[in-house]
Amino acid sequence: MALKSTIYKVNLSIADIDNSYYADHALTLARHPSETDERMMIRLLALAHNAFRLQAELNGDGQLAFGAGLSDPDDPDLSLRDFTGQTRLWVEVGQPEDKPLNKACQKADAVMVYCFNHAAEVWWRGIESKLSRMDKLQVWRVPTEASQALAKLAERSMQLQATVQEGAITLSNAKDSVHLEVMRWK
Repeated sequence: MALKSTIYKVNLSIADIDNSYYADHALTLARHPSETDERMMIRLLALAHNAFRLQAELNGDGQLAFGAGLSDPDDPDLSLRDFTGQTRLWVEVGQPEDKPLNKACQKADAVMVYCFNHAAEVWWRGIESKLSRMDKLQVWRVPTEASQALAKLAERSMQLQATVQEGAITLSNAKDSVHLEVMRWK
């Protein structure tokens, strides 16, 4: 019998001061049985980091949504699509190979990778030369300590506040807060 995804409900209030974006998002996250809380929370962080694009690039006429993720390797972890169906932003979480990223660059206007954990530097050194020629690609690094702290915020029902200011992001709930700077590698 196959294991089913675990469903998480998230009410995320975003105050992106850098981009003048303020909105509440009621989200449903399906966590694949092989996905960790850390990876799931990085997907949520990526959404908070890019939510301003809904207004800035699409004037509110689009959808920012989680994809099938680990269940379907051809689907992004997070995407921003306009109402014509065009993928404006394709987001991957983890340390993907170069070939799927190249395919994503052909399907979307922009592609971002949010890498995390202690193996990220090793992954980057091994793949940097292959990714350097992909003009549409940005690679972001979430510090290991911060990604592990984000995992501790994971609950089946979450009320979170995301504040983006001066390039840094703070995710907090009623009890805890995680402040981090996502570093751009490419």
